[in-house]
Amino acid sequence: MLRVDSIDQLIVSQLVADARSSYAEIGKVVRLSAPAVKRRVDRLLDRGILRGFTAVVDAEALGWGTEAFVEVHCRGNISPGQIRQRLEPLAEVVAAYTVSGAADAIVHLRAADIHHLEDALERLRAVDIIDRTVSTVVLSTLLERSPAPEPHDTAH
Repeated sequence: MLRVDSIDQLIVSQLVADARSSYAEIGKVVRLSAPAVKRRVDRLLDRGILRGFTAVVDAEALGWGTEAFVEVHCRGNISPGQIRQRLEPLAEVVAAYTVSGAADAIVHLRAADIHHLEDALERLRAVDIIDRTVSTVVLSTLLERSPAPEPHDTAH
């Protein structure tokens, strides 16, 4: 498992809060020079701890405000790679996870409206490896946040 020190955790926290922060701004918070912050960010990218930088988008404002979480139950013994391969062509699938329990995967769908969602669910159910699904439509988002690691003491 990849581990980072407390300074790297602070750098990541600053980037999660505002990925447009300059290395100098981050350096003020973590008490390092801008070049030292850049070296650490480059190392975090090389190690795969930081995977990149992206814009956080309001899906509803872009017309994709209807969402659902779908338990996917597959026929037989299907590998996670096979599930991923079959889900990738469906544009409405924004995330998919292997899970413990009865389901083989949980799929997060986004659609323009309930009719679009119904169509996406039908196409999902038609995937050859899928036996059945159990859908839950999201009514409202109560809490949503990006992982923002903060240094913590693991000794209790």
